[in-house]
Amino acid sequence: MNIDKIKPIRYIDYKIYNVTKIKKKYGFRIILILDDNTKKAVQHAGFDKKEQAEKERYRVIGKLENKTYVVYNNLCVEEYMLYWFKYDAPKRINSYNTYMSYRNAIFNHIIPRIGKVKLLRLTSNIIKKLYKDVFEYSQGVAQIVQTVMLSSLSDGKTNKFVPRNEAYNIKLPKTEKEKIKENTIENNDITFHTLVIDERKTFTIEQIVLIIKESKNTPIYINILFAALMGLRKSEIIGIKYSNIDFMRRKLKLETQLGRRIGDTKEDCEPKSLTKQEVPLKTDSSTRELDIPDLVFEAILEERSLYEKRRNRRINDKTNPFCDKGYVCCSSYGKPRSKGFVDRYFKEIKEKNNLPDLPWHKLRTTYTTILAKNNFSLKAIAVLLGHSSEIITFENYTDKNEIIYDCLTELEPFIESILPVQNTEEFIIDCEDLDIDIIMQEAFENIIAA
Repeated sequence: MNIDKIKPIRYIDYKIYNVTKIKKKYGFRIILILDDNTKKAVQHAGFDKKEQAEKERYRVIGKLENKTYVVYNNLCVEEYMLYWFKYDAPKRINSYNTYMSYRNAIFNHIIPRIGKVKLLRLTSNIIKKLYKDVFEYSQGVAQIVQTVMLSSLSDGKTNKFVPRNEAYNIKLPKTEKEKIKENTIENNDITFHTLVIDERKTFTIEQIVLIIKESKNTPIYINILFAALMGLRKSEIIGIKYSNIDFMRRKLKLETQLGRRIGDTKEDCEPKSLTKQEVPLKTDSSTRELDIPDLVFEAILEERSLYEKRRNRRINDKTNPFCDKGYVCCSSYGKPRSKGFVDRYFKEIKEKNNLPDLPWHKLRTTYTTILAKNNFSLKAIAVLLGHSSEIITFENYTDKNEIIYDCLTELEPFIESILPVQNTEEFIIDCEDLDIDIIMQEAFENIIAA
C-alpha cells in the first residue's frame, strides 16, 4: 500500500445500514462521521449467506460502540511504521539525534523483525520477543525500540489503526547483571520496595568536588558547574544565553538547545554550524525555570565580564569579528561551543586524578541521585530534569544509582558554598498535575547532616 494514501480515520459517530445484496452476495455499508465533519464510507461484503453478514454486522456495531473499529484490516507493521515515521513521529521529535535514533530503531530493528506481521495481529507476545531479540543486541537500542513501539501504537490507537496499544505495560527483559533488586514486604496490606543500588554508576561527592576544582582553570569550568550542580544536558548547556538568565532573581529559564535541525544539510547552514542550530528542547517538559546556585552564579558573572572584554576588544575587527549572540559557553570570538568540546578536557581531568572513566552524562545522573537520596519525590526530580514523566526518572536514574557519602566533614565548606542564598519559599516549580514545592537548598542541607 502507498503510505501517502493512508489517512487517520478518527470517527466520532457512525451510521450502519442493513444487510443487503452486494454483487450477488451479502454485505452492509457503514458511514463514519469523522472528527473534521467529513464522512468515510466503508463496505463489508462477500458473505455467501445473509446470516453470516448479519452476524458480522452485529460484531462491527459492538466495535463501533466501544471505539475499537478499525478500517485498515490488511495493513502490516512495516507499512504502518513507515507511515508513522513520516507523518506522526515528527510531531513527537524535537532533536536530530532523537530523529536518527527512531529511524535506526524502525529501519534496522523493528521492520526487519516484525515488519511483515499484520498490524491487527500484532500481539504482546510478538512485542516481547522483539524486545528480547533487540535487548540481546543492545540494551540501549532496546530502550529506543520500546519507546518507538509505545509511541507509534499509542498514535495508532488514537487514529484508529489499532483497537488497543499492545505495547502498553510490556517491559524490557532483565539480565543477570540487573542493577535493581526489589524485595517486597507485605505488612498491613502495604507493599514496601527496597532498592539495592549499584554504587559504581555515579561519581561520589568527593569526586564531584575534585572535578569542579580541577576544571577551574579549563575552558569547561562553567559546563561542569551546569552539569554537576544543576543537572543540565550537554545540548542545553551550550544553548544557554545571557538573555535566559534573570540576574535579579538568580533564575535560569531553559527554552532552547543547540543541535542539528531535522532535514538540514551543511549547505543550509553557515560554515561549521550544522550541529549548532537553535532547536526546541528534547520535550515540552524540558522547558523549565531553575534556581542558580551561588557557585554557578559567580561563574556566570565572571564569564559575562570576560565576554564583554572580548567583545570590546574585537569590536572593530573586520577580519575576525566577534559573534555577539550572547552564548554563555562560547569561544573567545563568541561562537557557541559544540557538544563534543568538553570531552577532551573532561577525559584529561579524569585521567590526571585517577577518577572512574564515567561519561559526561553521569554528572547529571549524580546530581539526580543526590536529590533522590535526600527524599525528593520523583515528580519533583522529573520537573528539575525536564523529564516528561517520573517513570523516565525512575527507570534511568534513581533506581540504578547510588552516591557514596564520605569525607563530609572536610567537604562541608564546599557544599555550603553552592547553596543558593535566598528565601527557600521562593523556589516553587508549578507544573500541571503536580502539587509539590521543591526546595533545592534542602537537598544539600540533608547531605551535610547525613
